[in-house]
Amino acid sequence: MDLSTLKYSEGAHKKAKRIGRGGARGGTSGKGQNGQRSRSGAKRRLWFEGGQMPIQRRLPKRGFKNRNRIEYQVINVEDLARIKADTINPDVLLENGLISKKNQPVKILGEGECSKKIDVTANAFSKSAVEKITAAGGRTNIL
Repeated sequence: MDLSTLKYSEGAHKKAKRIGRGGARGGTSGKGQNGQRSRSGAKRRLWFEGGQMPIQRRLPKRGFKNRNRIEYQVINVEDLARIKADTINPDVLLENGLISKKNQPVKILGEGECSKKIDVTANAFSKSAVEKITAAGGRTNIL
């Protein structure tokens, strides 16, 4: 068998309708008599509703979403005190299950007490967290 010897089966290729060339589909070419859609070059935006008040203007607008918001993973000082390590960074927090995502920034908050001397590295600290960590003899490092 050779590709050049193949024959099309009956009805495999249908002839295209030649619109506007006389015959059954001549004249208005299936576009009706008058109106915007019958004119040449007629286009309407997908959301155009024929002059009716568009849906995006009819519906109420609510709220605001800040594109520049930084979503922190929050950890308290009391949670840091329970970790056995002396130096704490996002990798140690991930191992201990205190954070769930490695690539999202971490912020340390000052809830609870810290009596252990620890060296903490994170993306952000609250003022009370810095005070409690330094009062216990530890250090805070910002990534």
